[in-house]
Amino acid sequence: MLSEDLRTPRTALPATTSGDDPLLRLQQETQPGGNIGLRATTHPEEIRITGIAVMCPQCGARRDWMVICDRNEISIRCRCAHQWVERELTRADYLVMIGEGIGQDYPSLEAAAQAAGYDGTLGGTYLNS
Repeated sequence: MLSEDLRTPRTALPATTSGDDPLLRLQQETQPGGNIGLRATTHPEEIRITGIAVMCPQCGARRDWMVICDRNEISIRCRCAHQWVERELTRADYLVMIGEGIGQDYPSLEAAAQAAGYDGTLGGTYLNS
């Protein structure tokens, strides 16, 4: 015979916070209008993925990138304004790349690209930092 606890359907899940439940964290990170949306930073050095240096397929640049984190999707943008999603990079890679608390939030990709000089205006140039 089943005990009362096993026969009664559970109507609510046990209380957890998003900090200790990876599924809730993922759900919050992918919700539109959440706190973290588009985040971008510049990366003047080469980026190597699996030992191979990233190269812009449009202009051939090999460094001086804008790295964009749009929730869990990472994109790389060149000064010539060519941009692509880099499926080999994760949000964790982005966070390691920028360090703690670095990077800036932007209301849109266009605003980020224009503010950092990756809107095509400086195509073909390397800026030394």
